[in-house]
Order: sequence, then C-alpha cells, then structure tokens
Amino acid sequence: MKPKTLAMAGALAAALVVAGAASAQTNMKISISVAQNSHQGVAIDTFAKEVEMRTNGRIKVQPFYSGALGGERESIEAVQLGTQELTFTSTGPVPNFVPEVRILDIPFLFRDKAHARAVLDGPIGQEMLTKFDSKGMKALAWAENGVRHMTNNKRPVNVPDDLKGLKMRTMENPVHIAAYKGFGIVTTPMAFPEVFTALQQGTVDGQENPLSVIMSAKFDQVQKYLALTGHVYSPAVFLMNKAAFDKLSAADKQAFLDAAKVAVKANRARVDEDDAKGVAELRSKGMQVAEVDKAKFVAALAPVNAEFEKQFGKANIDRIRNYK
Repeated sequence: MKPKTLAMAGALAAALVVAGAASAQTNMKISISVAQNSHQGVAIDTFAKEVEMRTNGRIKVQPFYSGALGGERESIEAVQLGTQELTFTSTGPVPNFVPEVRILDIPFLFRDKAHARAVLDGPIGQEMLTKFDSKGMKALAWAENGVRHMTNNKRPVNVPDDLKGLKMRTMENPVHIAAYKGFGIVTTPMAFPEVFTALQQGTVDGQENPLSVIMSAKFDQVQKYLALTGHVYSPAVFLMNKAAFDKLSAADKQAFLDAAKVAVKANRARVDEDDAKGVAELRSKGMQVAEVDKAKFVAALAPVNAEFEKQFGKANIDRIRNYK
C-alpha cells in the first residue's frame, strides 16, 4: 500500500474511532409518562440541563414526555435491557423489578411529605437504592411523584364505604391493588398513557394520583369528583442502565449523581407548588372537592395492614413509620 493510501486509511480509521466515541457518549434518552409541564417534566428537564453543563456538553440527555417511549413499566424494562439509557418513574411498577421497594407503597405509611423525604434521603432510602444494582439498573436518586388522592365520575367520596364498587384504574402495583381491594374498589391495573381515554369512555369510573398528575393530565376534563384521601405517598426515582452508568468515568458518574440531586430539589419544589394551588385550580375547573376524615380510611384498611405486617415484617414497617 502506498504511503498516501496508508495515511488516508489511518486518518479514516481514526475518524471512525472518534465518531464512534462521540456517538457513544453524546446522546442518551430519558422518559416520563406524563406531560412536560409537570413535576416530572421539571425533574427530567433539570437533569438533562445539569448533565450537559457538568460534562461540558460531551453528554446530552434528550427528554421524552407523555409516554412517547411507552408507559412506566415499558420504560423500566427498556432501561433494564439497555435499549434506553434513563427513565424517571413513580414506584408504581417498580416492585415488579425490585420487590424490596414494595414496602414504600403501603397506604398511610408516611406522616407527610417531609417525613417521606427524610426516610428516602436517609439510610433507609439510600440502602434501598442499592437494591436496583443486581437488576441491571443504577438508581441515581429518589424523587417525588406526590401524595395520591382519588377521583371518580360516579359519586362524591366522603367515607370509605363510598368507594365500594367503584371501578378504579390502579397502577400495576401489588401493594396498591391489595389495599384498594380492601376498600371494596374494583381494581383495573393500567399503564398511565391509557388512563385519560379509559376515563373518557367510561371503561373505568375513576383513578388515583397526586394533584400534580391530576392537573398535568387534565383529568378535570373527564372526572367530576375529587376526594383528598392522601392515601399513599408516591415516590419517584431516576433510573439508569447499570452498564451505561458503569462505562462512565468517575467524574461523569459523579456528574450524573449530582445532576439527579439538583433535579430532585426542582421536582419536589414543583410538587409543593402544585399541592398549594391544586385544589383551588381544580375547583375552578368544575371539580367537586371533598375533604375527608383520614382516620376512617386508615381504620378501614386495618385487615389489609395486618396482612402487610405479615408480608413485610412489623419491625420493617415501624422502622419507616417511626423514622425521625
């Protein structure tokens, strides 16, 4: 081979190596199943901006919204398989992948958001993040979906008996399903992107979600009654494909972890903002909102809670309940 040809071949090979490296480190995807203008949209937009800034533009994270890459369960599967690098998901479908997380979805487990955040940011939550490693995922940080309330189209819900016979969309979560059956609800597990249409068509009577989700999904257009049950605190989590995380340099790993922390602050601030204005906004859009006696709902779940104590261990539940 002539020297000139050799030089060209060498240059071409070098260019391919550089191009390959650039493509391998430049573009990643992150997804949510709700709209961009939401607490989850704020989370992934902030995360993407922070990653780009902290890696000097070498790594770009492209956000996808409104279930464009599938519902939460599908996005977790994609991250686990490595066909998608990142996702931001509520814990709804997570127990199907990491069973240890189920305990967080017990109704009325947390006193309030401050208690839940302290648990997740403290030793209990941080230890739980490590459980994702063996499942092919790196959990970067706990974030927030919010405190869940119930909506429906049939009747106002003031006491637990009002829930009996209501056909409600639930997350694909065994703890939620067991609890809601305890209320006498007819549970219908369904991926989030299908919920609006199901409510619109009357396939289900109602659903339950934090105010942030109810507002961003415009459920006020297809639901008449809102009961402020606050029955479950719903965490969320930043998940990354473990192999993709492990390939990063030590500095870039830290950049991703730090970006997630900043995004969590923005996410929780938006939840607080939505909670503060949500009831008035939903009332202004025609929803009938009922305050409820939460103690009655807690009492109605006594038999289910006894089962949860057997399943998870009373000591494990009390460790969370009593955390200060």
